[in-house]
Order: sequence, then C-alpha cells, then structure tokens
Amino acid sequence: MSAREGRSAAPERAGGVDLVGVLVLGACAGWSLVSAAGREARPEGVLLAVLAVAAGYALGRISGSLVPVAAATTAAIAGLVLALASRDGVPGATVDPLPGHIGVSAALPVLAAGGACCAAWAARTAAVRLALRLLGVGCAGVALALGSVAGCAAALGVLLCSLAAARMRRRAVGLAGLAAVTALVAVGSVAVAEDALPSGLTVSLQGQLTPERVLLWRDAVELTEQHPVRGTGPDRFGGLSPVAQQSALTAGKPHSALLQQASEQGVVGAGLLSAAYGWMLYGLWRSPRSTTVVLTAGAALTALAAFACVGNALSFTPVTMGAGLLAGLATARPPGDGRPEAERAAEAHPTRA
Repeated sequence: MSAREGRSAAPERAGGVDLVGVLVLGACAGWSLVSAAGREARPEGVLLAVLAVAAGYALGRISGSLVPVAAATTAAIAGLVLALASRDGVPGATVDPLPGHIGVSAALPVLAAGGACCAAWAARTAAVRLALRLLGVGCAGVALALGSVAGCAAALGVLLCSLAAARMRRRAVGLAGLAAVTALVAVGSVAVAEDALPSGLTVSLQGQLTPERVLLWRDAVELTEQHPVRGTGPDRFGGLSPVAQQSALTAGKPHSALLQQASEQGVVGAGLLSAAYGWMLYGLWRSPRSTTVVLTAGAALTALAAFACVGNALSFTPVTMGAGLLAGLATARPPGDGRPEAERAAEAHPTRA
C-alpha cells in the first residue's frame, strides 16, 4: 500500500466506525423510549448517558486530532480532579454508599490512567513520557486514597498493559483478549446471580461482592425472566426489587449495569449495552493511532466494563463521558496523518492486524 493510499484509507475507516457508533447509540436511546412506553418509567438517565458518551467521543476525536498529547493529559488530570472532588458533591458523581462499591472513585482514576498512558505513547521526548507514566501511577494512588483498592489495582494494571503493548505485534489479538476478559466477568456475574457456581466459589465471591449485592442481582434476574423483551422499564428496578425497597443504601439500582439493563430494558437492552462496548473495541481496531495507544485505551475501557458488570460505575455522568472521551482520543486521526507517531512505534509493533 502506498503512502497516499494509506492516508486516504484512514478517513474511510473512521467514517465506517462513526456510522456504527451512530447506529448503536441511536438504538440505545430509541430502545429506552420503547421500553418506557406506556409505563411510569424514566428513560432520562439512559438518554443522558448516551448523550454523554457521544459528546465525550466527539470531543476526543476533535481534540485528539489537533493536540493529542495535551488533550489526553488534560483529560487525565480532569478525571483525577473529579474523582477527588466526588465526595464533595460533584454533580452526577456522588460516591456510591453500598459497602464494597465500585463506582466513581474506581472508574475515574482508571480512565485517567488510560489517558495519561495514551499521552505518554504519543509524546515525543523520553522525559515527557516518564512524567506521564508517573501521572498514571498517581492515578492509582488517588484511587487508593479514595478507598478503592479495585480502582488502584486496575489503574496499575492499565499502566502495565500499556508497557506490555510495546511488544504486541497484532492489535487484534490484544483486543480479543480484552474482550474475553470482559465476557468472563459478565458471565461470572450472571452465574453468581443465578447461583450456578460451585458453593465454595459462590461463598468466596459473596464475601467480596457483599451478600446484599448478590441479592440485588438475583432480583434483577427474576425481573428479567418475568419481562424478557422490554424489561420493566427504565429506572423502575428500585420500585420492584424487594431488596432495594428494604435498603436505603442501594439507590434503587442492582449495582451491575448489565443486570440493570436486562431487568429494566430486557435482553435487547443488555445486548445494546454489549454492542456499545463492542463498537468501542471495533473503533480501536480500525484506529489510525499506534497499537500501543489502542491497547492502552482498550485496557482502560475493559477495566471500566468489568467494573460496570459488578458495580455502579456507569451510573455517573462523568464516567460515561470519560469513556467516550478516551475512546475518541484513541481513535482520532493524529496530526500529519499519524506518520511521526507511527515511526516512533515502528520497532515495537511493525505490523497491524
């Protein structure tokens, strides 16, 4: 392929990814209205989340094509600031009071670590790259200071995955592995909810997840079985779940985005949520950015997806917008068709899938 052909192919790939994104996000918004029709349901939360993802993605694509390092660094610092301020009442980012929560204090530092590591790979000098990776370590420290051990471990995991990405020759293999991790967590959460695991493993997981969370998941499964197609309607879980009604700490949610979608919008809603994650991975696969940037962003988004399967991370607007922003940054066409970045990364990943 000639240089001219390579440059002309990038906009075509981006256009295809954007079209898929419009279709998926539009379907998510439309189905929330369908599942709410004729019921005392409130689809506003879903519509806001879709708008936040779309806005973040557009902002990431624009800023990432102009100033990729500065944009990713600013996004990382903003995420840390929001995480630190979340306990003081940042709109849409209040800390989840459920014991063992995996909410904003875990999700934002992980996304910030992903942004910092993406900026590091796009930086031109070794000193800047080192400083940005130290910022990634700081993200883990912030998560730990906020009391989220899971967030700290995930942020460090993103940093390690980013460093390991330098030796990955085919991005498709890495992205497939990340998708498998998310699928394993999703299937595991459903298996716990349906009590389908061996008793010893179930008891061990209940100790980590808390019994109350597991009971919420079981209520979600029961509601899904009763309303498999349209679900019960957006934002109705709290009024229909016996466990949620008896607890003041659940905020009317099952603390699993997948099970919440399934119970409130049926299997179609759960499928559309999975499709949104798949669209982001597809966009990363087709991205003109280097494999190191792609896999770093993929690791952060996968950690967020895992948190969403077992926690309340996607209930916060800054998190959903941050996910869209990181995906946009990692799929933006770099200045100058990305040739300087590609040359810096050529030794680490000479071929792409």
